[in-house]
Amino acid sequence: MAHSARRRDSPELPDFSLLKRLARDQLIYLLEQLPGKKDLFIEADLMSPLDRIANVSTLKQHEVDKLYKVEHKPVTSTSDQLCFLIRPRIQTVKWICDVANADKAAGKFRRYKIIFTPQKFYACEAVLEEQGIIGDVTTDEWAFNLLPLDDDVISLELPEFFRDNFLAGDQRWVRTAGSALHLLHSLYGPFSKIYGIGRCSKMAYESWREQVEEGEQRTHQAEIGKVFLIDRGKKQPRILVSVGRHAELCFILPDVVVVFADVDFVTPLCSQVVYEGLVDDIFRIKCGCVEFGPEVTSSDKSIKVMLNSQDKVFSEIRNEHFSNVFGFLSQKARNLQTAYDKRRGMDIKQMKTFVSEELKGLKQEHRLLSLHIGASESIMKKKTKQDFQELLKTEHSLLEGFEIRECISFIEEHINRQVSMIESLRLLCLLSITENGLLPKDFRSLKAQYLQSYGVDHLLTFANLRQLGLLVEQQPGETLTVMESKVGKLVNDKTAGKLTDAFSSLAKKSNFRALSRKLNLVPKSDEEYDLRVPRDMAYTFSGAYVPLSCKLIEQVLDRDGWTGLEEVTRLLNGHEFAVSGSTGADSKTKVDAQRIILVMFLGGCTFSEISALRFLGRERGYKFIVVTTAITNSSRLLEALLDNHA
Repeated sequence: MAHSARRRDSPELPDFSLLKRLARDQLIYLLEQLPGKKDLFIEADLMSPLDRIANVSTLKQHEVDKLYKVEHKPVTSTSDQLCFLIRPRIQTVKWICDVANADKAAGKFRRYKIIFTPQKFYACEAVLEEQGIIGDVTTDEWAFNLLPLDDDVISLELPEFFRDNFLAGDQRWVRTAGSALHLLHSLYGPFSKIYGIGRCSKMAYESWREQVEEGEQRTHQAEIGKVFLIDRGKKQPRILVSVGRHAELCFILPDVVVVFADVDFVTPLCSQVVYEGLVDDIFRIKCGCVEFGPEVTSSDKSIKVMLNSQDKVFSEIRNEHFSNVFGFLSQKARNLQTAYDKRRGMDIKQMKTFVSEELKGLKQEHRLLSLHIGASESIMKKKTKQDFQELLKTEHSLLEGFEIRECISFIEEHINRQVSMIESLRLLCLLSITENGLLPKDFRSLKAQYLQSYGVDHLLTFANLRQLGLLVEQQPGETLTVMESKVGKLVNDKTAGKLTDAFSSLAKKSNFRALSRKLNLVPKSDEEYDLRVPRDMAYTFSGAYVPLSCKLIEQVLDRDGWTGLEEVTRLLNGHEFAVSGSTGADSKTKVDAQRIILVMFLGGCTFSEISALRFLGRERGYKFIVVTTAITNSSRLLEALLDNHA
């Protein structure tokens, strides 16, 4: 396999199983604060993460009688004690208030406990007070904000982080990210250097530093050296102009389009072609687990499979370009058959050794091999059709900036055939970002066709995409000048001058083309790219594109900072920073720790980026640890921005 080789000096990763033990112990402690038998209500999106931390038998050992899913309807539990494990969401808290008030009306006495995770917010407690049950419930926090999905991947399991922070401007999760970083620093630090880019990253760093200064300083051997913080998105600002000493008159201009290229939206909008990314796109990996249906298992049952480095078959193909996967699986099948054939001619003693030491492992490997062959066949049926090849060709043309009219025609056909609502939206966004916005006539035409095909209720979806700079219309050059002159009549010259500066900053468009040239994100198309022996991280997108986020990390590591990247950071408008970490490490600090690099993605990370970082690590002798608010892809990213998002 192309990725089988690894540098001999590659460092060992820290053991993150401690994170699970700490989370489990804290949950058990909180459950025991409500002594006696109780029923536990769990919010739906917490069930999978909870299963990775504490299974049903563990909960039963600590007097949890029955488990229920939070369903926002009257409860059927007859227990005298109800415990709710929930996210800090007002809608869920109101439902708990309805349950408690219904019990009061029925003359039923119960004890209630709410465990918020990963933290509780004032707004939730305010609802309890408004509904008159603040004195009837006890509240606690389960600071469960780091779930190890694999040896080198940790998730905060906060898919709402992206929409809440970057679209709604709700910064409540920033402290959660800072707390996660603080926990990692406490257990595996001190860190030698911290790099970041993006406003949210800067805020998360500052939150972490506050917690470090407030807490107790401990000195121990560092297991992680450098840290990167990277934003997935940016909240679009509205300009507020105050006039007069007491700001009696204000102009709010919400319709000025701002398109920042300070984050990498292109990567999650491109089709994934590494095996793990394709499995996620088609079958949806959830908390490191995937459910394969009958079309994969060749039976009438579905099977849940844990996808991590413990799966010997999956670990060897997860980062491979899909075109290489079948060749590996075929060779693996032949090797297994050879191992089984060793039984022939064995004597009794040899057979006994074979059965006790090898047979069980071979059977397990055979089972996993069958599942991955089935999954690959299912992917082949869906992803190697002519439509998919045309789709990839269109994406590559958009990335390279060639044949744009043909790309628009393909997108129009895609929309009019109603192939897929999300796929059509993805292509529109990719076109907009790579072309610095759409020409007015194209924007109006494509928007009208989309709304006719998928429904006019998606008008708000377009507003959300516009607010994030994902799908915008190019503005005529005169527009800002006209607006400035109109506002200038209402304010003095000094204020008008400030407005001119503000409008100038807002006039920036996506700088994808300039960034692509400066960082060589799009390899020359006339060069042949051998996907069996990839030469750079572009293999994750069939040699057509190097993920911007990963390229930035590579460049900063090469330069040991942002020096020499001033033009890049200017194009990114990225609030970049680089600071030295703690100096509290003792003289025995592991040298290997300096080659273990933690990358935190705020707003989500794709499996393509994880594969690219693993490739970079193998090439340079690093080990990357990816910490992300959630695993994302084009579907999850855009679904979070749909108008009907709950």
